[in-house]
Amino acid sequence: MDLVYIFVIITIICACLHLFFSKKPKTKNRIIEIFLLWFLVVMIGFGSIWGFIGHTFFANMIATMIGWPAGSPFQFEVAVANLSYGILGILCLKFRDNFWTATVISVSTFYLGAAYGHIINMIQFKNYAPGNAGYALYIDIIIPIVLICLLVAYKMTSKTSEN
Repeated sequence: MDLVYIFVIITIICACLHLFFSKKPKTKNRIIEIFLLWFLVVMIGFGSIWGFIGHTFFANMIATMIGWPAGSPFQFEVAVANLSYGILGILCLKFRDNFWTATVISVSTFYLGAAYGHIINMIQFKNYAPGNAGYALYIDIIIPIVLICLLVAYKMTSKTSEN
């Protein structure tokens, strides 16, 4: 859980440093763009790769935190999904525009789907393990909301600055 806060802090520091050292005008659109960029790269890119590492190399520990039985092959499927989102997030450094939109849609779908799974698991199986009913559930809801809001704000301010 503490690592999530570290990723948030790193995201904010990277965005602020980028803005500080950037020679481009600091318009509303530019500020939103930079925060969206670093949210995608750090929170989604590196955060998802960290999720891949956890679900792959510390699978039994992660399973226990979530309230799952250890040794489930489903762990590796979640790990590979995290790896794919991690790669997408890091590629956001190079690719922009609709690539960012596709990344936000895919990550948000996965996270909100995972949140639904956590809630169903709580209702059906009374699974209130910290990795199911705690921070993981909140992050699975908060990250898509932040991503979608930043993306929409970025697109809206892009249109405003073009006119």
